[in-house]
Amino acid sequence: VQLVESGGGLVQAGGSLRLSCAASGRTFSKHTMGWFRQAPGKEREFVGGILWSGLRTYYANSVKGRFTISRDNAKNTVYLQMNSLKPEDTAVYYCAAVASWYSDKTTTHTYEYDYWGQGTQVTVSS
Repeated sequence: VQLVESGGGLVQAGGSLRLSCAASGRTFSKHTMGWFRQAPGKEREFVGGILWSGLRTYYANSVKGRFTISRDNAKNTVYLQMNSLKPEDTAVYYCAAVASWYSDKTTTHTYEYDYWGQGTQVTVSS
């Protein structure tokens, strides 16, 4: 599975952005997908995840109520809608996929994900 993120950019605080992650291959619909972010000098942190079916999503407390993950399995794409952005949301955002198929496990750690995109920069100005 190859992943390519897009949609990052510069936005003012309070604004919105939608990130996309396009996946190659024919197994996208079988994988749990996640979004992570990494700010300069900090460890990569979990943002949110969505099960292969799209029926369940889960989020870090820091973004709950502001960010929404969705997926379109017909388009092999997962999205991260980010609203009410704050300067502390500034980071490189990565999408990732769990290798196992049809998993219903909540996965929030980097080591649980097997495939990663190259990242897209999101900068929120105050």
